Order: sequence, then structure tokens, then C-alpha cells
Amino acid sequence: MARVLLPTQKVLDFSITALRFNEQVQTILKWATQHESKIIYVANVHMLIEAHWNPEFANLLRNADIVTPDGMPLVWMMRKMGSPYQDRVAGMDIFLALCQLSQIENLSIFFLGSQIEILSRMEKRLEREFPQMKIAAMEPLPFRPLTESEDEALIQKINSSGANAVLVSLGCPKQENWIAQHKGKIQAVMIGLGGVFPVYAGIHKRAPRIIRDLGLEWLYRWIQEPRRLCGRYSKTIPLFIWLATKQLLSSSRIGAVFLQETGD
Repeated sequence: MARVLLPTQKVLDFSITALRFNEQVQTILKWATQHESKIIYVANVHMLIEAHWNPEFANLLRNADIVTPDGMPLVWMMRKMGSPYQDRVAGMDIFLALCQLSQIENLSIFFLGSQIEILSRMEKRLEREFPQMKIAAMEPLPFRPLTESEDEALIQKINSSGANAVLVSLGCPKQENWIAQHKGKIQAVMIGLGGVFPVYAGIHKRAPRIIRDLGLEWLYRWIQEPRRLCGRYSKTIPLFIWLATKQLLSSSRIGAVFLQETGD
């Protein structure tokens, strides 16, 4: 089946899907209903900088069917670059919307990755908040790579479950690599949701709405996990600001003259 080309907007050197939240969710829902093998990544500053450093990972992003603007800095960039009505399409909001809509559309969802304890907590909350939802299965994965036979068994399990969507929580870039490797093998929409699982399970807290709207969710997360995130943020945030500033300057006539004069 031919790849559907959705409208996009460039952020740094990567095409981010330029559709409003409801339009992106409805597109995912349509593909899921038809059991199409599709790749959905939710992008933030960390992901784009990871792709900036790693050409192989950059190719994964360029071959995705949808790359949503999960972080507010991406949304702000898209608005500046010509998509003034772009809103945030965050992983947690996609998760909640799909759980709700799956009850109406009679779709089943397969939860893959994370840990048994987190999946167990999620299952209890899902049963309480979305009682009509079909859970195809919940499957943790080991930290080591799967053997070929284990991978084949997993593909068979997912496909035989009848799942319409597979929500994957392995962390970036591991989950994006896994999803890309299974395009065409798994007959369902695959969505990389990273830290959504532990937040929904109550292990971590999601930032309040005002913090998210201000683009300070990274600070809220850093306060919860300073040791794990300090190194990441110190490497990604300054570089993103520099690259984003260069893009904004080069997109304007004054900025183009400035960059030419400075020899960049």
C-alpha cells in the first residue's frame, strides 16, 4: 500500500506532522481500524537531538508515517515556521484518546515493554477508567535483545491477538528502532510512547497543565529524576536552542544576511 503523505513542517532538519491533535488521532484510528502496519513516533527535543547526532536514527524519523510534536518547543517552532494553529500532540494525550475511542470503535490494544509491576498497575487503572476497552495483551520485554525465535513468537502473539494498535514503551531510541524493525511484520499501528506507561501507572507524576503549556515539563521531570535526566538535558537543550535559533534566523531575510556575513 502506498505511503500516505500527510502535511509536515520542518523543525531542525526533520519533518513533523502538521495536523491538529484530533486530526492526528483520527488518522491513527483509521489506520488501526484497517490493521495497517504504521509507524507513529512522538517527538520532543531529546528525540530530535538524538536524530541530529545519529544518522541512522534520523532515517528512522524520516521514514515514519507520523511524527507528532510532543514537546512545546517543537510546537512553537512549527507555529513560527508556518503552521500557526499547530497544537501539541503529546504521548499521554494520544494514549488517553486511543483508550477512550477504542471503546467506541471496538478496537483492541496491545501494551508492549516496560516492567511487570508497571503493566499490572496500568491494567488495574485501565479497567477502572475504560471498562469497555479491549486489552489484547500486556507483554514486558527483557533488557537484552530478543533472539530470532523469541521475536518470531512475539510477532505471532501480537498478530494472533487481533490487536489494532501496539503501544510500545522501551525508551528512546530503543522503542523507535524496535518499531522500525517490525514495520510490515506486525499488522497494527505501532506507537512509541516512552515514559507514558510509568506516568499512567502512578510511578511518576505528569506535570500540571500550566507547566506543560509553558514548555517547562522537562524541568518538572528533571526534579523527579535528577540523576537520570541531568546529563541528557545538559547535552540536548542548549544544542536544540542553538539549532532552532539558526533555523529561525535563516528563514528570515535579515537572518539569511546575518548568517552569510558571519560565514555560516
